Amino acid sequence: MTLQPALAATEFIDHDSPEVRDFVRRALPASATTPTERAVALYYAVRDGIRYEVYGADLSREGLRAGQVVRTGSGMCLHKSVLYAAGLRSLGIPARLVLTDVRNHLASERLKELLGGDVFHQHGLTSVWLEGRWVKATPVFNKTLCKLYRMAPLDFDGTADSLHHPFDLKGRRQMEFLRTHGEFDDLPYEWVIGDLRAAHPRLFEGEGDRFAEGSLVGEAA
Repeated sequence: MTLQPALAATEFIDHDSPEVRDFVRRALPASATTPTERAVALYYAVRDGIRYEVYGADLSREGLRAGQVVRTGSGMCLHKSVLYAAGLRSLGIPARLVLTDVRNHLASERLKELLGGDVFHQHGLTSVWLEGRWVKATPVFNKTLCKLYRMAPLDFDGTADSLHHPFDLKGRRQMEFLRTHGEFDDLPYEWVIGDLRAAHPRLFEGEGDRFAEGSLVGEAA
């Protein structure tokens, strides 16, 4: 098995961009010296340093590039997973994108209306090559948002898969995976956007490349 495709700079995982390299430089403490320590430190930098927001998400080709995600400072699962993969590759750690469909039991009523239910297509996370094997990591829901939605933040130690908590802090169902589409060396843009438009047409603002405006923080309140 060759790991080279999982280290390459691509259209979306542009780890050679100055924005990604600067983000990684600021994210890593001097004490993080091993690949696992660096992957964990970068995980928390993406999870909590990039605000999670579905509403208003820019799904254009430019908007989904890792360098642009750094400039924007926010994004949904696809944006944050692309950035995490780019940051890892900049450190010489192989990384791939994982695309799934999930059921989110804690979606707000407005978001459910726009989604057409509680199933969300093209949920993104990251697969990381550490210590001779692939582990999955989901640096998506930032700590502040988790607190508002009464969810435990999802941690990652570099040794076990970090996918999702099936229940929230009150024992209610939180999220379940319905299907996994596969792992990808770059974002398969046309297919992802086509599937999102077909599954969630009301979530888009007209014919544009952005989701409808709103606020997850506001809806949590």
